[in-house]
Amino acid sequence: MRVAIVQLTSTASVDDNYAAVEPLVATAAAAGACLVALPECFAYMPPRAGASAAVAEPLDGPLFRRYAALAARHNVWLSLGGFHERDGPAVYNTHAVVAGGDGRLVAAYRKAHLFDAALPDGTAFRESDTISPGEELVAVANTPAGTLGLSTCYDVRFAGMYRALVDAGATGLLIPAAFAVGTGRDHWEVAPVRVVDGGWRPSLGDDDAAGSGAAVTP
Repeated sequence: MRVAIVQLTSTASVDDNYAAVEPLVATAAAAGACLVALPECFAYMPPRAGASAAVAEPLDGPLFRRYAALAARHNVWLSLGGFHERDGPAVYNTHAVVAGGDGRLVAAYRKAHLFDAALPDGTAFRESDTISPGEELVAVANTPAGTLGLSTCYDVRFAGMYRALVDAGATGLLIPAAFAVGTGRDHWEVAPVRVVDGGWRPSLGDDDAAGSGAAVTP
């Protein structure tokens, strides 16, 4: 079993981001990966608060279908770490898993713990101003890489969520993230602790934020 972790510097151009992802997925699939994990904001990195509303779409929209078709074309499962999903007036930060072969949606988790924080230098982050919280904490996906528990970024602060994912049958944990530089380092130190609550954990960061991809064994 091989799992690939893709590292990106995502931008506000959905076309440029897809152009960066496509050859990396193709390379990973050719190398034998059964699942390729993409980071939070893989498809779109908002240049300012609220900008994601302009590109958010349902999980059957054209941009999402583009990535589903990529999974189908290369016969590899994709963990789509943080997609801006629209459902009526609400926009969610959604972690979705699509299957290789047919590109069908297997599981989706709407990020529940939104990142609202103020740094000592006065910088403030208010994800909840523009993103709606998900209502379900437990989402697992049965994949060729095992039963994977889905979460996103700031969720890593909440140990009980990971215990619940393991109780639901997760043998691995996916934690895609795009932390800000001022907050990411501390959270990446927390992340390996979650391995105690589950099996191996592919953990991803967006390279323009604070992350480096990692896979941690139990």
